[in-house]
Amino acid sequence: MADKQSLLNVALVLAKVSDQKQPFQQLIQCIKQVIPSDAIALLTLQGDVLKPQAIHGLTPDTLGRRFVINEHPRLHAICNAKQPLQFAHDCPIPDPYDGLLSSKTGDIPVHACLGIPLLDSEDNLLGVITLDSLDANAFDSFDLELFTQLGTLCTAHLQTVLKLQQYQNLAQHSSALVQELNREALTRDGAEIIGQSTAMQALRSDIKLVAASEFSVLIQGDTGVGKELVARNIHLHSKRSEMPLIHLNCASLPENLAESEFFGHAKGAFTGAHNARQGKFQLADGGTLFLDEIGELPLAMQSKLLRVLQSGEIQTVGEDEVKYVDVRVIAATNRHLKNEVAQGRFRADLYHRLSVYPLNVAPLKQRENDVILLAGYFVERTARKLAIKQLKLSVETQLLLTQYDWPGNVRELEHVISRAALKAKQSQWQQAIITIEPAHCELNLSTNNPAPVALTTADNNNINKQNFSLKQATDTFTQHLISQQLEQHNYNWASAARTLKVDRANLVRLAKRLGITVKKSI
Repeated sequence: MADKQSLLNVALVLAKVSDQKQPFQQLIQCIKQVIPSDAIALLTLQGDVLKPQAIHGLTPDTLGRRFVINEHPRLHAICNAKQPLQFAHDCPIPDPYDGLLSSKTGDIPVHACLGIPLLDSEDNLLGVITLDSLDANAFDSFDLELFTQLGTLCTAHLQTVLKLQQYQNLAQHSSALVQELNREALTRDGAEIIGQSTAMQALRSDIKLVAASEFSVLIQGDTGVGKELVARNIHLHSKRSEMPLIHLNCASLPENLAESEFFGHAKGAFTGAHNARQGKFQLADGGTLFLDEIGELPLAMQSKLLRVLQSGEIQTVGEDEVKYVDVRVIAATNRHLKNEVAQGRFRADLYHRLSVYPLNVAPLKQRENDVILLAGYFVERTARKLAIKQLKLSVETQLLLTQYDWPGNVRELEHVISRAALKAKQSQWQQAIITIEPAHCELNLSTNNPAPVALTTADNNNINKQNFSLKQATDTFTQHLISQQLEQHNYNWASAARTLKVDRANLVRLAKRLGITVKKSI
């Protein structure tokens, strides 16, 4: 007969369960040691069915079965009981395991059958344990208290395992969610670095090289060149790609809240801290923290950031405990940090920590033919946003875009295309193909070089003609520009097209439409 020592042994074994793949099988083995049985099963409640989690003495296919409670009277009775339930050995109610005993084929003959409902502290059913023995009197020597205590131990074990599985599922879900959010952000904001210029090819090569390392990276470049895109690419191609990429703009941080943003704060740490809050370093633990506009960070915070980079230590505002994080830092700035260091506005030691591998992103005006490639990318993306089936750039617009200096870089180009597409859609809403014309583009042409001088062309417009429409003015500008480039390149269409950064065939068609005829001087 089992005694309290047997139950104690069960409790000790269950407390040391180490098989994470089959956490319930040890439970079955423990029950077998206390109450010898021909068949034992642990089933958990899932809606209106009982799902076998672990078995002994039943055929392997039992684990694949789902027992609908209302279709199995014995299981239904156990589920509705508040204590262990023993069926009479001659009970006529059919057994759910008929034909499933591994030691006997066919229906189970007269036998002992016991069920233990597994109830939580609020009497909610979590599952059941069933025991069957071909010895009709096998369970008669055990008292109800033993079965009740065994049920309590099994319930505690079941709750522990289910809670662990819940945490594991939550962790997997969180990881999957992070990956999905990363993918969504990359899809929404774009992950590809568009461009075939020498500068962009070199940048892509550097990104691939540094992404595989754990080095801190300092991304330098003018406003609007795409520094955040570079940071996303580094994270995407790193070993941390499945972990969070957290963004923090240092320029928008109030100095009195900067430390809290970086390291979090405890409840009541300062006025207004009604709840505890994690900082960006904690959120990025295991992943990457992108610090945009790092040159704007106050000196007081620079020293605290340096400490994290050196040791991985952070201290939550309002707490004494030191915590450790594993975070890769990627910083970006449009300032010349060397000059900032020389003028005492940026710590030299922090600069050297951040710039282990500096990356420079070239301004758009230095990226050769990338303007048209980027314009095409933004045209396609804008068309989707505005539900335009077909959106294109006219040849004149392409030429205009390539001649502009783009002081706002890629960001300015994106905004120009977005506004131009909206205007083109409004004026051409009845047309199957919406074409962005120069008149739709808002460019600050005063920032560019002076317009080229006029040359001899057929049917040349009077540059001083009053009351020009924007299209007429644009056509005149384009005529003079093409004519000038043709003369400078000795009327070689291919050379002129390369300088103007347009396709030769497009240039010829545009010149023909504008009525440009070349008259070589002898």
